[in-house]
Amino acid sequence: MALLDFLNRANKKEETSAILPVLPKDIYKQGSLDLVDTIAPTALKISSRELELGEKFVRVFYTISYPRFLSDSWFSPVINLDKVLDVSLFIHPIETEQALRGFQKKVAEVQSQISERESRGLVRDPLLDTAYQDLESLRDNLQQAQEKLFDVGLYLALYGDTKEEIDKTEGDIRGILDAKLVYTKPSLFQQEQGFRSCLPLGDDELLVNSKMNSSPLSSIFPFVSFDLTSDRGILYGINRHNSSLILFDRFSLENYNSVVFAKSGSGKSYATKLEILRSLMFGADVIVIDPEREYDQLAEATGGRSFHISLSSEHHINPFDLPPVKEDEDPRDILRSNIITLVGLFRIMLGGLSPEEDALVDRAISETYALKDITGDADFTGAEPPLLSDFEQVLYGMEGSESLLERLSKYIRGSWAGFINQPTNIDLKEQFTVFSVRDMEDELKPVAMYIITHYIWNEVRHDLRKRLLIIDEAWWMMKSEDTASFLYSVAKRGRKYYLGVATITQDVEDFLKSPYGRPILTNSSLQLLLKQSPTTIDVLQKTFNLTDEEKYLLIEAGVGEGLFFAGLKHVAIKIVASYTEDQIITSDPSQVLAIKKEKERYVTEKK
Repeated sequence: MALLDFLNRANKKEETSAILPVLPKDIYKQGSLDLVDTIAPTALKISSRELELGEKFVRVFYTISYPRFLSDSWFSPVINLDKVLDVSLFIHPIETEQALRGFQKKVAEVQSQISERESRGLVRDPLLDTAYQDLESLRDNLQQAQEKLFDVGLYLALYGDTKEEIDKTEGDIRGILDAKLVYTKPSLFQQEQGFRSCLPLGDDELLVNSKMNSSPLSSIFPFVSFDLTSDRGILYGINRHNSSLILFDRFSLENYNSVVFAKSGSGKSYATKLEILRSLMFGADVIVIDPEREYDQLAEATGGRSFHISLSSEHHINPFDLPPVKEDEDPRDILRSNIITLVGLFRIMLGGLSPEEDALVDRAISETYALKDITGDADFTGAEPPLLSDFEQVLYGMEGSESLLERLSKYIRGSWAGFINQPTNIDLKEQFTVFSVRDMEDELKPVAMYIITHYIWNEVRHDLRKRLLIIDEAWWMMKSEDTASFLYSVAKRGRKYYLGVATITQDVEDFLKSPYGRPILTNSSLQLLLKQSPTTIDVLQKTFNLTDEEKYLLIEAGVGEGLFFAGLKHVAIKIVASYTEDQIITSDPSQVLAIKKEKERYVTEKK
């Protein structure tokens, strides 16, 4: 019999002993498939203690008594139990006038019992005294309209694959409730009525109610589960604990930064692309430093721009570029900051600098800017910046620069020439911009990522907009103290310029070993931990103060599953995407190949 008939009979409160399976031929004869046929169970078998609902077992039980006092959130342990269950709460208001008449009779009974004990010379009964005081107090509150009285029915429906599983769940729940002096009973021979009472129909067929006034009733409020959400923002995923939505706007937190730790193939890039796509919809500009060229398809789909940075690339960034000077800024501070950043860059490019070489490079950079009339004494906005070859010419005229010139030559005339000795020919005008360094030699990737990050930082300081900077495989930048220090500086100061920095890495241990790894983590309001390797889980457990259950959850997590942290709270998360989003952001080689073939077929047919 279809679920529609079952629901209809529920409304009519008819009795039944069993429901037969839906026959495909019956559906075929009807000529259409209704929603109720789609969600109907294959069969329903009713017994005295439980129902067999298709392949699942369901058992319903109800509460029969409560203690004199109910504390706030006493029902939370049941709501947050990691089990599948339905909670049905029926609240039947009682007219105050009717309630007061009942109270008058009850107060008279209690007074009579107290008087009788006194006349017989018996010791007073504390229970009777307490009952009298409670009744009088409640009667006063009812008369003053401070409280209302209700008939309350609280029913629980437990689901499981076997009877043994339901027995265990029932034992856990009844143990929790018994400890709070809340007692329950299974609805023997009324499982069908109990199940229908737990359906979203609003029919209380069990009618096992207890009288309760407003204050204790409010303590049963069922929406007290482990939610981690805000009233605005993008969807990060589904709370695995209770299937609620994890919604957050990173730009509403104390800082806008995040970190993602996960092993290869666990879905970290997928989760990041999903956040990018949804952030773009909310008007944020997104910039990605991409070491593996994974974001090109997303940039193409969203009308963004991709710059491929390599030794043979046509895209160039001049590290000597300077941002325009704002009205509230001192040109000397801007120039000094840029010189310090360039010294760090040369430290990486030249394999380290001795104290003497460090001072020499610092002086040479100042003189190189001076050649172009760029000094701290005047506004240099719009001035043509020098190139690396200009810096080399200055070094030629300085004593003790032979070693520096020898190491620098490969960036100007050697095998690495053309990489940075060119004027900048890129911009950040698009809402979504990707800098890909996949084709850059591994030895030069930290240099390239440093230069790109510096260029982005100058643009961010110049033009205030809501921006998100994604640094994928951030461990490349953590390999050098200078690049790690610069990344930390951007993460720490980004909030002032409406910039959120998201660092993503699979090499967790190296990231945290860096002297700047933990400070970056501390300055990140959001953290996402996906599936982890057993070799690194102990480091994460200590860093994030994880329980053993959370530790094993991360080891055994599926793709796109893990823990989501926001401030001091965290929940288990599952990353979910719509079909359209999945087609745009997937990095699964088989899916990417299939999409590519479909595009080629479409282009061929169009021609």
